Amino acid sequence: MKRLTIISLFTLLFAVFIIVWNFSYQSGLEEAYIPINDKKSTSYFLENDGMEYSKLDLDYSNMPFDENHQRTLKEYYKNRAYYGAPPSIPHAVKEDLNIGGNSCLKCHQSGGFSEKFKAYAPIVPHPEMTNCKQCHVPQKRNTLFSETNFKKGTIPKIGINSALTGSPPTIPHPIQMRKNCLSCHATPSTPKEIRVSHPERTDCMQCHVQNNNTKTSELEIFIRKNTK
Repeated sequence: MKRLTIISLFTLLFAVFIIVWNFSYQSGLEEAYIPINDKKSTSYFLENDGMEYSKLDLDYSNMPFDENHQRTLKEYYKNRAYYGAPPSIPHAVKEDLNIGGNSCLKCHQSGGFSEKFKAYAPIVPHPEMTNCKQCHVPQKRNTLFSETNFKKGTIPKIGINSALTGSPPTIPHPIQMRKNCLSCHATPSTPKEIRVSHPERTDCMQCHVQNNNTKTSELEIFIRKNTK
């Protein structure tokens, strides 16, 4: 009887292991981007998430603007391989097995002034994504590669993307992974050209709408062509 109980328990544990492993395996096969149900409003969820992220709006509105350590718009785009690309890491990082997470969030979750770099740390708009180095890579200043004619794309002009004269400017970029508008537009590290004058109004998309050319279409499964 004791042997039968042990065998039954082992069988049950093995069955649970198979179920958990199969669920994990099937989850790994899912696409990275899950299409949003067409019956629901995409704008509503983006707007709602943006308000959820902007919990520090009143703190942002009371932050003084440091003229001596402000970041220029040129520096803002300098750390990107092309317009719309994730910013690269302009400073040394730990070369261990760390992939980001708490190490990066120590400075980039709520910002602050760094005496070492004499600059304000930009605030990340998506702190829940802790695998930072999956998209953000350290800059390599010493390289064996020669210069190319690669173009970084056209950077949106400031002040000319409004529908009408005097109307709120449209959003010239996708909202995906940028739902906290204030992280780029209302912090001490924000270039003055794109600094918002009213960070206390957290419902940004009530007045600012996406440009028609920036809507993210449904992504298909990427299949690499056989080049052999």
